[in-house]
Amino acid sequence: MTTGDRLSLLVSGLGPIGKIRHASGTWGSAAAALAAPALFMPLPFFGRLLVLAAVFSIGGVTAGRAEVLLGRKDPGHVVIDELAGQWITYLPFAALPPLELAAGFFLFRAFDILKPPPVRASENWLPGGWGIMIDDVLAGVYAAACLAVLHWLRGA
Repeated sequence: MTTGDRLSLLVSGLGPIGKIRHASGTWGSAAAALAAPALFMPLPFFGRLLVLAAVFSIGGVTAGRAEVLLGRKDPGHVVIDELAGQWITYLPFAALPPLELAAGFFLFRAFDILKPPPVRASENWLPGGWGIMIDDVLAGVYAAACLAVLHWLRGA
């Protein structure tokens, strides 16, 4: 295995998180939710968009390589897609109270697990790692919309 292969596994698994045997996707989402208030949400909106574009690009490449190396389609080890989806959930917000951060986490997990149309179909829209990433992007869009409604209702 080359250094690039090891780096792809490290990045696509978000370090040690991808090595968690049970519910690695949930752990990846939890890590993303905990990191968002410090690393993502304080950025200006355009900065958050740039970060998401970088995560999607890096994730597509590294997740695709991880699929090849691990010999499985969408291996559980790959959790960088959860980072993208969870942060898309928080994209509209510069800050949220803890209760709404938790709601965003649960909304994203629900949409990622249940995969309502077209989330499930989107896995096949793009090849390799890009397909791994896109379904979480769409789940994040659904979760962001629901979280925005909850945020608005809470403030109304």
